[in-house]
Amino acid sequence: MKITHTEIYRFSIPMEPFVIATGTMHFAQNVLIRVHTDEGIYGVGECSAFPMIVGETQETCIAIAKDFAQIWLNKDPLEIPERMNDLLGYAAHNSTIKSAFDMALFDISAKNARQPLYKFLGGHKRPIETDMTIGIGSPEEMVQSALKYQQQGCTILKIKLGKKVHEDIQRVARIREAVGNSMILRLDANQGWSFDDALLALGEIAQYNIEFCEQPMRTWFDDKLPELKLNSPIKIMADESCYNHHDARKLINSQSCDYLNIKFSKSGGILEAQKIHETALQKGMKCMIGSMLESRIALSANLHFALASPNVVFFDLDTCLLGHLIDPVQGGLTYNGYHLDVPDTIGIGADADPEFLKTCESWIV
Repeated sequence: MKITHTEIYRFSIPMEPFVIATGTMHFAQNVLIRVHTDEGIYGVGECSAFPMIVGETQETCIAIAKDFAQIWLNKDPLEIPERMNDLLGYAAHNSTIKSAFDMALFDISAKNARQPLYKFLGGHKRPIETDMTIGIGSPEEMVQSALKYQQQGCTILKIKLGKKVHEDIQRVARIREAVGNSMILRLDANQGWSFDDALLALGEIAQYNIEFCEQPMRTWFDDKLPELKLNSPIKIMADESCYNHHDARKLINSQSCDYLNIKFSKSGGILEAQKIHETALQKGMKCMIGSMLESRIALSANLHFALASPNVVFFDLDTCLLGHLIDPVQGGLTYNGYHLDVPDTIGIGADADPEFLKTCESWIV
């Protein structure tokens, strides 16, 4: 099998503004690719650029996608490690757009094997429930969001923090008071606190029964994570500090965190995500599967990976519920309330709505 050409789409999804500690996203800066082969099979991949975290924009993703597509012409898409090494040899970073190309290869391989991706990866169905994320706002606004999700049947909330530490403490206190003790609360500071602020916040917030806190400090304070973990009454999850399995190894060996958050936009896709999962599994450290602002295409791939990854026990796959104003996807992941499932169609099982694609700027390489 040989790659004949690749379609690249500016897959912008309008959405309500989404606020985290490091910035605000006004639309989902997504890119869709379709990698075509001489056997009539094509693979779909999607990524969601989040520049204030990963450092890539939709423009940079599109630009380098054209180069990646050129590199892959006439090569075998079933040789996934070799193809991803082709991209690594050309660009050292750019994990977000690499994840779309990786996803397309796995889609092709699973379709070629006539299997749903989770079965191709050796997985099986199990119950999956996502949390729902509350973006940063006033305590009153965040309480209203929490109550809305609770009334809709949500049982797990992820609260974005990291702006002003004393206000953050109030945000959590008000939300816990409003929703009662039955809901699971998680925190995500998105690198917003200093070491001293993190110590203060985690100490004060612990009384509200918190499952864990993601990425309390900037990654340049990773050397302080072991001390923070030692003194924190709340478990610590590394997110922006963990891009690849080498990061995972260093975080685990230095006793810097309790959990790891795996995201394709950081790992560069499924292949590296599998290595992070295996590294954590060997050391007994549980993982979460997370996401940026992807549509149900990439979220379907995320869920397939999670179903084949027994050490992934936390799920943050709510991105297309966070204010996407349209759903430009056919097939793929479905929500039953906040419980997720994927169809048993071959491959990822999701593709873009042809009518929506007609509105997208596109290129063929």
